[in-house]
Amino acid sequence: MTLHGRRARLRDLRARLKGPSWVGGLGLAAGIAGLCVPVLTGLAASKALAGGAVALVVLLGLHVAFITESPVRRAGAWWIVAVQAWLTYLPLTMFGAAWTPVCGLLTGAVLVMAARIRSVVLVLLALACGPVVLAAPDRTMIDPLWALAAPLTGLAEYAVITLTQRARRLGEARTEVMRRAVAMERRRFTRDLHDLVGHRLTVLVLKVQLLERLVAEGDEKARVEVSETLELLRNLSADVRAVAHGLRSSSLAAELGSARSLLESARVRCQIRVSCRDLPGDVEEALTHALREGVTNVLRHAEARQCSVHLLERDHMVRLTIRNDGVRPPRRPGDAGQGLLNLADRVSALGGWLEATSSRTGQFTFSVYVPRKK
Repeated sequence: MTLHGRRARLRDLRARLKGPSWVGGLGLAAGIAGLCVPVLTGLAASKALAGGAVALVVLLGLHVAFITESPVRRAGAWWIVAVQAWLTYLPLTMFGAAWTPVCGLLTGAVLVMAARIRSVVLVLLALACGPVVLAAPDRTMIDPLWALAAPLTGLAEYAVITLTQRARRLGEARTEVMRRAVAMERRRFTRDLHDLVGHRLTVLVLKVQLLERLVAEGDEKARVEVSETLELLRNLSADVRAVAHGLRSSSLAAELGSARSLLESARVRCQIRVSCRDLPGDVEEALTHALREGVTNVLRHAEARQCSVHLLERDHMVRLTIRNDGVRPPRRPGDAGQGLLNLADRVSALGGWLEATSSRTGQFTFSVYVPRKK
């Protein structure tokens, strides 16, 4: 076993020791021990302590093995209960009334079996395990009080077992929920980090390249580009904080203006047409990420000279279309990239979808469809 596997087993063991199973096991052990005290006391008084103790140990071993096994129907369970019943009633003829308290253990075992197979008949039989000995021809063989108390003893044991199992299942369910929440948060962080920070870094690279060219040419526009680059760095810092804290500060209108400025600074003619306003927050956020991804792809994967961005709404369906020229062939066929996969997750969660088509003339069209909630 590897070191990682050993650590995982050690963590599971610690969780069980701290969990409800350990507390329930202590309660069950205390109850069984309390039931054994009058049995052993009675056996000692009747001078049958040695043989009775051996029979009691065997009976307790079978009983504990049965009630602690997995709660499923298994072929071996029936014979364990049968042997326990034999060890419950037969020793009464040898040990007498001192053996009567163990009827409560049989009641608890039969109740556990009844719950596993959901049998009402077994419940009635379980409650009769103690009182049935009252019909013995020799009343000196039984203890009437313990015979009548057997159903209560069995019900108490069954209650402890059931509550412990339910507490364990609830603990496992809570652990699973926490694991899923951590996985979802990790996925959100990775997706947002790629979509927000990755886009900003791409823009920064382009801005620095443009600034380098302007400085080399002695263009006075370099000062303006320096200011815009500094603003992008500030925005990048804000985006990192937003991703870390799960904040949403997306603005579609601001992103449209940023897209126009960015494309034109890269010497790409940009045409933007918007015919819908006041979109729901989740729809606007998804379209903002779609716009970022589309513009990033235009700058990274194309030698575009023209680009158009259309945001339209028809029949409660919002469509964002980005069309550009100068498409370069993909490195690998069918390679969508992580950004498009993240975007597909966002859009599909709102009931929308993506479409992407390219023509032989180098035209590429990227469309995002998102239903608008009424």
